[in-house]
Amino acid sequence: MKYRQLGDSDLTVSELALGSWLTYGGGVERQQAEACVHKAFDVGINFIDTANVYGRGAAESFLGEVLRGRDRSSYVLATKVFFPMSSSDQGLSAAQIHKQIDASLQRLGTDYVDLYQCHRYDPNTPLEETMTALTEVVQQGKARYIGFSEWSPTQIQAALDLPNVEKFVSSQPQYSMLWRHPEAEVFPLCADHGIGQIVWSPLAQGVLTGKYKPGATPPADSRAANDKMNGFMSELRRDRVLSAVQDLQPIAQGFNLSMAQLALAWILRDRRVTSTIIGASRPEQVADNAAAAGVDLSAEVLQEIDRVLAPALLQTTRA
Repeated sequence: MKYRQLGDSDLTVSELALGSWLTYGGGVERQQAEACVHKAFDVGINFIDTANVYGRGAAESFLGEVLRGRDRSSYVLATKVFFPMSSSDQGLSAAQIHKQIDASLQRLGTDYVDLYQCHRYDPNTPLEETMTALTEVVQQGKARYIGFSEWSPTQIQAALDLPNVEKFVSSQPQYSMLWRHPEAEVFPLCADHGIGQIVWSPLAQGVLTGKYKPGATPPADSRAANDKMNGFMSELRRDRVLSAVQDLQPIAQGFNLSMAQLALAWILRDRRVTSTIIGASRPEQVADNAAAAGVDLSAEVLQEIDRVLAPALLQTTRA
């Protein structure tokens, strides 16, 4: 495993982070979920990303139980706040931030998280109120650093311009071979201000593994076949996308890589990316993905990937 520094923080995190969206809040059997976490540590992953809303707290509770007894300084723990936990509990007001960090810490069984992230931007709360509350969370020792997910460049800049508040050290955008929009503005702006990228959906909801074939029924055990887990996949499963992805197979084989490893290595080619979040339902997936760390792709290979995927790049619709 390779490691990178997260923005201007003193956090050193693995190039791959273990995520818990859809999986560790009840989407995967308990024994398998525990095995995935243990395998992550075995292969050198020290970065775990979750959110209060995953399984309505169940993912955090699971992690609190499975991490109990492990040296707290041996891993970096990140969670998020914004999405509804109930009809009256949502957003980034000061009251919500303070309420939700306390609830997250209780579920996680820890006194602090290393990174507390705004899961989205809250247009209904003044930004100064949000940033002041996050600053208080850090001052109280409940979080070491703060970050955000899916904020626009304008929103990021507005936060940077506020005086006397804690500065963000991380951004969490969706980013993959098929969805490259953060490269245009978010990556450069963040790089100029010491904000590292922790990217989600690097395998484009599993499409970049190559397991989905044009015109074919999705595998029975796949995300696309599960109505509870496939809500973001309509654009990704278009034939033009699936056909182009299949054309990546010879490139991966030429490097003796799995398709997933190729997709993750492509993400990590950009040093502005600190870590990429993987989701796994089986420990062997964790091990396979981890092998992408440290893989170098030549300029010629990157150009070939661009050529193959040119017809498939998502332009306007999020995965």
